[in-house]
Amino acid sequence: MTSAEPQINAWQQRPSLTQTERLDVLNLLNRTEDSLGREAIDEGRRRSVVHGWPAEHWLRYEGEVLVEYAHLSGADIPTLELCGGGFSAGLLSALLTSHSTIDWWIREIEPPAIGSVVRTLQLMRIAITSMDAEIPSGATLRNFEPGRDDAAWLEQNNAAFSHHPEQGAWRNEDLAERTHEPWFDSSSFLLLEFDGRLAASCWTKVNELNPQRFGEIYIISVHPDFQGRGLGRVMVLQGLASLRRRGVNTGILFVDKSNIPAKELYENLGFTVVRNDHLVRFSAED
Repeated sequence: MTSAEPQINAWQQRPSLTQTERLDVLNLLNRTEDSLGREAIDEGRRRSVVHGWPAEHWLRYEGEVLVEYAHLSGADIPTLELCGGGFSAGLLSALLTSHSTIDWWIREIEPPAIGSVVRTLQLMRIAITSMDAEIPSGATLRNFEPGRDDAAWLEQNNAAFSHHPEQGAWRNEDLAERTHEPWFDSSSFLLLEFDGRLAASCWTKVNELNPQRFGEIYIISVHPDFQGRGLGRVMVLQGLASLRRRGVNTGILFVDKSNIPAKELYENLGFTVVRNDHLVRFSAED
């Protein structure tokens, strides 16, 4: 066996994937999603594989078959997710030989006894019925227009999430990448303006490949200058209404467990928690 050939049962680290490895990973992600009935890995990490972007890719083969894959990225404290959202003690051991600390997403299952939970995301679900909300007096609701609204939306979104670890640092490149994805539909990206100024937005997406064909409140935000007016509720309801117009009957969203005001809003609208995802921090010193 040459050094380039897979080693049985051994984790291998790659700074980038070969074409064969990329196809192996995508096949594994697809098989896992069929088995679990949900996403196998975070959208951003899947996109990294699809587009062949560099990252710290970890693979484990059994013979010629890829049986496990994990994606690690980030600088200060890198973040990892294993295909399927589980945990591997063997992979953790390998990771801690070159990283003093890592954060690891554990999806849908209880986190391991070791490590410490530093964040919990909750998946909430709602049955979409006939729901709508009146547009506030003086406001205009319209669809996002790529190219025209990019700068205004980035300013509004980043201001709304100024203290958020992921949502508060969007760049033009991040927005352009997503608006060029096959799933993007400008009719599902709603903007609310007062006197031409962007106050709030609700971006939804439809998972067309899932048998349930559910819709997701992908990003919802209200500029700090317009908070306290009930615009979050208005935009959630408008987003759900837009999903219903596309024939979607189930809506989902993710919310930080610590974000009590947002959780109370969603629960008041009829969302219920159906899953907990935990970000667990591991250190070589533990």
